[in-house]
Amino acid sequence: MKGLVRVATTARTFGTLFSLLLAGAVTACGAASAPGPAAPSAPDTAPAATQAPATQAPATSAASAPRKVSANTASEEEIAAALRAAGVRNAERWAEEVVEYRPYPADDPNLTTLRKNLAKYNPGQETTDKIVSALTP
Repeated sequence: MKGLVRVATTARTFGTLFSLLLAGAVTACGAASAPGPAAPSAPDTAPAATQAPATQAPATSAASAPRKVSANTASEEEIAAALRAAGVRNAERWAEEVVEYRPYPADDPNLTTLRKNLAKYNPGQETTDKIVSALTP
């Protein structure tokens, strides 16, 4: 049964990656086909372009920041999504482990108990930090 789940998870991950690659290709093609008359107006837009990143940078970083979920109350699927957003490989498996060791002390913002339980599987410091960065007690 676990083998079947892993195959399904791999297929789902492949589908997600394919969708992202396709979206990037479409965006790149769309940018390449921009109309030619935009070039003469470039000097007029240059000062605005240099000002725009300064005002847009905080909004962009806030929008791209992964959303944290509760290690105690979020569903396994919600935890897996948060772990994927944080860049954790094999997020479904780690979400399963997070749920298995519940509950976590609410007064432990560093999720020390979770870190100790994850250490049994030797995920490495970077993976553990990514997992914990996506969660709240």
